[in-house]
Amino acid sequence: MLNVLLVDDDTEFTDIASNIIEFLGHNTSVASSLTEAKQWIISQPFDHILLDFMLPDGSGLHLLDELKTLAPQPYVTFITGHPAVKGMLSEICGPKIDYLVKPIQREDIESALSRKPKAKTNSKTTKFTKHFGCLLGESESMHNLYTMIQRVASTQANVMLMGESGVGKEVIAHAIHQASGALGELVATNCGALSKELIGSELFGHEKGAFTGAVSKKDGVFERAENGTLFLDEVTEMPMDMQPNLLRVLESKKVVRVGGTKEIPVNCRVISASNRAVESIATDKVLREDIYFRLAVFPIDIPPLRQRAEDIPLLANAFLDELNQENNSQFAWSEAQLSKLKDYDWPGNVRELRHCVHRAFIMSDPQSNQVELPASFQSPFSLVKKANNSVSAGQTIEDVEKELIRITLEKVDGNKTAAADMLGISTKTLYNRLHAYGDFEE
Repeated sequence: MLNVLLVDDDTEFTDIASNIIEFLGHNTSVASSLTEAKQWIISQPFDHILLDFMLPDGSGLHLLDELKTLAPQPYVTFITGHPAVKGMLSEICGPKIDYLVKPIQREDIESALSRKPKAKTNSKTTKFTKHFGCLLGESESMHNLYTMIQRVASTQANVMLMGESGVGKEVIAHAIHQASGALGELVATNCGALSKELIGSELFGHEKGAFTGAVSKKDGVFERAENGTLFLDEVTEMPMDMQPNLLRVLESKKVVRVGGTKEIPVNCRVISASNRAVESIATDKVLREDIYFRLAVFPIDIPPLRQRAEDIPLLANAFLDELNQENNSQFAWSEAQLSKLKDYDWPGNVRELRHCVHRAFIMSDPQSNQVELPASFQSPFSLVKKANNSVSAGQTIEDVEKELIRITLEKVDGNKTAAADMLGISTKTLYNRLHAYGDFEE
């Protein structure tokens, strides 16, 4: 039986967590602030402390100094609603520090208190479930995505996929197409890769002699996707003066080839994709409002890899298994390597993870079955993405906390209620921290 101190200002969470801890056979005490926590540790010893990273009167890191004076020193598990915290602080804290990211399940608390890692399946015997024949992932967010795919696939509704670069938007388009049972093909085109002069011909086709170089008739992607699915990648990069032509096709379900006069009926579902934030689509005026509502009948927001970190070992094993099969090898990850992969935030998402696995596979000694991970996962692109929200040695706890609040507020366009929810704290606590730092704009 352990004496556990739970420090968190979220009363709903502490009520649930306390019940779980007591169900597991341990004693629980609860504090909602640093001040209360300090009073508890003075009054009695604790074996384990579950500590919120951000509290109304300061960061949970401040309590670590108090704990260093105790003998024996209790184990500490930080609790946070922001996945970035683990990566930001992993090199700052010592061996008696662990991390949990909300939402937290009973198994997470049990594992933290027992200090036993969750059992992982041996990669040699793992059978990878590919949902819809192409998607990997067993996290809650991915199962929510599978539900949305299944439901929209049974309709003819147009779908807009939104998510960061590298999350696999084209793979998800393929999953929707597969689940729909469409008789036609999936036809994909990248609207951002076509010149202004050629995009009309690519989308709608052209007649022979329509322009210089048009030596024969050409079917556009709408015609080629007949009775199937048309995937318009980077649709928000389409020139504005071409968008009325696209709107006409979406409304009338008929195309007129460049240089032609005849209306040709078309029948296909349109799946579009953009890596822009939904707010910037309107503020940056990259897509007409009427086209947005035609394309985004059913919008799907794809979670970045850092928000489903529990899927990283599964993906890494699957990618390595593919390479092993292609090259008749038997490389395998160690638990420490999978943990290192899981701790990185992967700004390039699944595409970056796949690239890293392939690079590690090439680097590995063919006489050994052990994969050799590179010293750093960072690419030139990830360095650019992280330049404005990095944490370095020598920064104070306040600096770390301020930076975390700043990047979270930026992510939600200053919406403090949404920021507090993302950080896993109450709105009152967020306002207290903003007031304490003073240099945030209200």
